[in-house]
Amino acid sequence: MQLLESIILGIIQGLTEFIPVSSSGHLVIAQVFLSGASNHLFLEYISIGTTLSLIIYFRKRIISLVRDVFRMRRYRFALNLLITAIPAGAVGFTLAGFIESNPFFGSLTTVAVTLMVVGILMVVLEKLPKASSLDTIEALTPKRALVIGLAQVFALIPGVSRSGSTIIAGRFAGLKSADAAEYSFLASLPIMLGVILKIFVSNGDYVVANLDIVIVSNIAAFIAGIAAIGFLMRFLSRHGLALFGWYRIGLSLVLISVILLQ
Repeated sequence: MQLLESIILGIIQGLTEFIPVSSSGHLVIAQVFLSGASNHLFLEYISIGTTLSLIIYFRKRIISLVRDVFRMRRYRFALNLLITAIPAGAVGFTLAGFIESNPFFGSLTTVAVTLMVVGILMVVLEKLPKASSLDTIEALTPKRALVIGLAQVFALIPGVSRSGSTIIAGRFAGLKSADAAEYSFLASLPIMLGVILKIFVSNGDYVVANLDIVIVSNIAAFIAGIAAIGFLMRFLSRHGLALFGWYRIGLSLVLISVILLQ
């Protein structure tokens, strides 16, 4: 892989990991057009940069959460985050080999379909019935946290979007858009940290062999990730997900046209 390509993929990862347009979908598209194939291992490694950007951006929130657990003995919010993280973490860990080897998960057709389906859902989301409204994310019940976690499982399919699926589920669970995004990001941290631990344990030699592209791509992902989180939190404090839904639908139509013309 060329250094320029790794920088491009890092920027795409950073921007689309948090903006609900699907990082995996965009990375599959980019890799197919740049090099003709998708490299799952490289895509896992550039999640290091976005994980760090998430930790830095929400550092005060994370410190407050840790303080609540260990000093104040308040466990409910931390337990809800764990409940949300477990389904996708368990399914992803169990089916990791299948996902990495199955062409379905690296297919442009898969990405085109999922971009379209989730995009339509985002456009009509505000018109759909939702659970009773919640003033804060701390008011989320374990049952609603589990629903968000089950929705996150679908993000294992490229084009769905982890942030997109969990923000949509959070809105159905009664959270405001910005609160749903914050909860989505915090709940993704255990999974992202688990992915990083797994790849270092099982494929640590990849870093040694590709140290330059791993470092450069993660720096790009970190910078882009910080910018993307800040943008999305400000945007969702005033707007919903419809704009991202229309973007997904438009991109899906472009992909479908490309596929049909091949």
